[in-house]
Amino acid sequence: MKASKNATTHFSGRVITVTVEQVVLPNGACAELELVHHPGGAVVVALDEHERVCLLRQYRHAAGGYVWELPAGKLEPGEPPLLTAQRELEEEAGVTAREWHSLGRYLSSPGVFTEVLHLFLATGLSSTPAAPEASEVFEVHWVPLRDACERALGGDIYDGKTALGLLRALHLRDPALASRRANS
Repeated sequence: MKASKNATTHFSGRVITVTVEQVVLPNGACAELELVHHPGGAVVVALDEHERVCLLRQYRHAAGGYVWELPAGKLEPGEPPLLTAQRELEEEAGVTAREWHSLGRYLSSPGVFTEVLHLFLATGLSSTPAAPEASEVFEVHWVPLRDACERALGGDIYDGKTALGLLRALHLRDPALASRRANS
């Protein structure tokens, strides 16, 4: 999403642009909105043959330390989300996948960010050399999917894209279990 014609750019960096925009809302009211424009990203729930999911314990300065996350990355200009997901899975987890299934989209913070994250389930995994970026600090862990979902529901995994990706994958793999958990 690009800034509107009535926008003033306050910052433009490597990844984001921050604007203040004059907009007319659907109810006719005028508002001045601060927006962070982000190209979006792709997130991967990678499941191995033992129903274990790849989780990264990744250092995030903005979060004040380590956070549990799924492999994910920023869309490059013109890059389809699936290609981003495939690239990030290989770079971060050191695996490729034979099968890919969309788990839908996720808005990280729609009040201020234009970022849309595309969630994918990857199965039929094979090892390949990992190639993390120099600015990435993380450990790779393989955790049973149900355990990871319990950790998300319990608050140990509190990254939004990760929690939602895990729960959508569980629902896809075992709709009855996900339904029982939601009703308890």
